[in-house]
Amino acid sequence: MRHIPALTTRRRVVGSLAAVLLCAAGLAAPAATARDTGGASDTGGASDSRDRSAAEGTSAAKAKLPGDLARTPPMGFNNWNSTHCRAEFDESMVKGIADLFVEKGLKDAGYQYVNLDDCWALPERNADGKLVPDPKRFPNGIRGVADYVHGKGLKLGIYTSAGTKTCSDIGFPGALGHEVSDARQFADWGVDYLKYDNCNNQGVDAKQRYIAMRDALKATGRPIVYSLCEWGENKPWEWAADVGHLWRTTGDISDNWSSMLSIMKQNLPLAEHAGPGRWNDPDMLEVGNGGMTDTEYRTHFSMWSVMASPLLIGSDLRKATPETFEIIGNKEVIAVDQDPLGKQGTVLSSEGGRWVVAKEMRDGSRTVALFNETNTAQSIATTAGAVGLPDADGYALRDLWQHKSYNTAGRIAATVPAHGTVLLRVAADGTWGKNPPAVELGLGGDPLVEAGQAKKLTSQVTNLGRTSAQKVSAAFSGPSGWRIRATSPATANSLRTGKSLSTSWTVTAPRGAAPGAYDLTLKTTYRSPGGARAQSVLPLTAHVVVAPPAGDSAVSDLPWMSTVNGWGPVEKDTSNGEEAAGDGKPLTIGGAVYAKGLGVHAASAVEYYTGGSCEKVAARVGVDDEKGAKGTVTFEIWADGKKAASTGVLTNADAARSLTADVSGAQVVRLVVTDGGDGRDSDHADWAEPVLSC
Repeated sequence: MRHIPALTTRRRVVGSLAAVLLCAAGLAAPAATARDTGGASDTGGASDSRDRSAAEGTSAAKAKLPGDLARTPPMGFNNWNSTHCRAEFDESMVKGIADLFVEKGLKDAGYQYVNLDDCWALPERNADGKLVPDPKRFPNGIRGVADYVHGKGLKLGIYTSAGTKTCSDIGFPGALGHEVSDARQFADWGVDYLKYDNCNNQGVDAKQRYIAMRDALKATGRPIVYSLCEWGENKPWEWAADVGHLWRTTGDISDNWSSMLSIMKQNLPLAEHAGPGRWNDPDMLEVGNGGMTDTEYRTHFSMWSVMASPLLIGSDLRKATPETFEIIGNKEVIAVDQDPLGKQGTVLSSEGGRWVVAKEMRDGSRTVALFNETNTAQSIATTAGAVGLPDADGYALRDLWQHKSYNTAGRIAATVPAHGTVLLRVAADGTWGKNPPAVELGLGGDPLVEAGQAKKLTSQVTNLGRTSAQKVSAAFSGPSGWRIRATSPATANSLRTGKSLSTSWTVTAPRGAAPGAYDLTLKTTYRSPGGARAQSVLPLTAHVVVAPPAGDSAVSDLPWMSTVNGWGPVEKDTSNGEEAAGDGKPLTIGGAVYAKGLGVHAASAVEYYTGGSCEKVAARVGVDDEKGAKGTVTFEIWADGKKAASTGVLTNADAARSLTADVSGAQVVRLVVTDGGDGRDSDHADWAEPVLSC
C-alpha cells in the first residue's frame, strides 16, 4: 500500500452499494462488443465483452495460472521506490536499467524482470476503452520497450490496480471491469509480469477481483507472473496460492530502518505458506536509496533472502554506488533466496532483539541469519542441532558476506553490530577439517565515551572451532586522535575449542571531540593447526556523549544519540512532515499549539545520553491534529533498556496526555512511539514540551 501524505487515493476506498453494483455489472465497460483484435499495437480495437463476465465474479475452481512460473522468488527491478511518478520514470530509464542488468552482471546473478510501476499510462482510456501508454514517457509504446528488454534476454513487467483507478493521485485507469481487455493488451505487448494493486476497489471482494484477473491472464495463453498487491488486508497467504504466484503481506515499504523492520516482523511468521510458485512478498528492496546505512541495507537484503522473498531492486541503478552493487550482486546471498527447495526461513529465537532465523536448503545445509535489532553490538548464538543439522564431529561454516569458510564444533555465534546481520551457511558435509576454526569477537562494556576521559572496555576472542586457534592476537583501533591501549595481554599461543582470550583496553576520545558516532574496529589474527593464516574483524560504533546540564532542559534542545522514524526524519519543535527535514508544521494536539518538542512518526525511537545524573522525563503527548481523525499510537519512555512509562494506545480523539517517567541512574533514555498495533498509517505523534530533569 503506497503511502503519500494527504492522498486518500493511496488507501482502500470502500464505495457505496450503488458503486459496487455498477462494478459488478461491468463498470466502465464500453458499449461496443466487437472481438479484441489481439494485435501487437499499443492501442486500438474494441474492448472484449468478456470483461463483463470477468468482473461478475469468476470461480476459484477454475484452473490456476501455469505452475512452472516463479518456481523461485522473482528477481528484477521496479522503479517506484526511486522515482514514484516523477518525470525521470520513462523509456530511457527502463532501457538504461536493462543495459545495467547486463553490464553489471545482475542478469548473470539471476535478475530478469524490468518492471514498470504506476504512471506509465495516460489518465484516460481511448474511445475503444483501451489503455494508452503515455507517449511522452514511452514514445515507442510498451511493445517497443518490451522488445528492447527482451532483446537483452530479460523480461518486462507492468502495473495496474484491481480498482477503477490506480493508486496515484492523478488517477490512471484501473482494471476493474476491464480485466479481459487489459490482460489481452498486456499479453499482446509482450508483458511477462503483472503487479496488481488494490486502490479504488469500490469495496468489491478481494478474491473476486484478483481471481477475475487471474482468469483473464490465463485466457491470453501467455505465461505472465501474477503478483497480488492487496497489502495483506485479506490474508492472501491463506487463499492466493491458486490465484497468483506471489502476494503482498504488508503495506508499502519506505526507505528507513523502522519501516523495513516492521515489514520484516510481519512477514516472518508466514513461513509455512511459502514455496515454489507461491511466495510471501514483503515489498520491494530499498537498497541504495539512501535512507539506511550499508549495514542496514545488508540486513535488508539478508533477511529478504532468508525469507525467500522476491528480490526487486528499488533504486535507480544509473546512480548506484559500488556498495549498492556489492550488496544486490552478492551471489552467495542470492543463492539462499533462490534455493530450489523453496523454504522460507523460520524464527528460532528473538529474545531482546537478538534474532536467529534458519532456512533449510535443498543440499541439506542450513542458512542461519544472526540479526541484531538493537542499537548496540550483541552476541547472538545458536547451535547446529537447534537449526536442524544432524550430529557430527564438526561442521563447515561459510560467512556469506565475508566470503570465507571456517569450521565449528557445533556452536554458531557472532557478535553482531547494531542493526546488522551475520549470514552463515552451515553444513554437516565432512569438509569442515580443511577450514580454519571460526572465532567470535566480542566487546564487554558500553562504548559511551566522554571526550578526554578514559573508558575501560574488554574484548574477547573465543574459539568456536573443532580445531585449535594458534598464535592468536587481538587489536583495537579507532579514528585519528583516539588513544586505545591494551592493559592486559592481547596475545595467546593457542586457544582450544571454547576457550577465550580476554583483553582489557582503555579508550580515550580527544578532548573537544564533537558528540556523535565514531567507528572503531576490533580485529583478531590467528593460525589454523596447519599454519593457514586467518582473521576476523568486528566493526563497532562508539558514541562521544555529553552529560546533560544540571536542572531542567528542553529535550528538543539536547543532542540525541540516535533516531529511527517511520516516515521522514525526527523533527525538532515541529510536527513530522514525512519527507525532507524541516517540512513539518507547528506541534498541535487537540487544538493546542506547542512551541517545543519532537515530531515523530511511528514506529520511532529517539535516544539520549543521561549519564546516570538525571531523575525524570516529563512531556505532553498525543497524535498531531494534521492527520485529522487518523492515527493510533502508544508513547513509551525507556531507561537502560527497561520500560519506565507508557500511555497505552492513543488516537486523534484523545486530548494531550501527561507522561512522566523516573529515569534515576539511567545511562541512556529512549523516547519510543509504537503504531498501537494496527499499522503505521498516519501515525504522526508529538512529544510536546518534553523536559529532562537532572
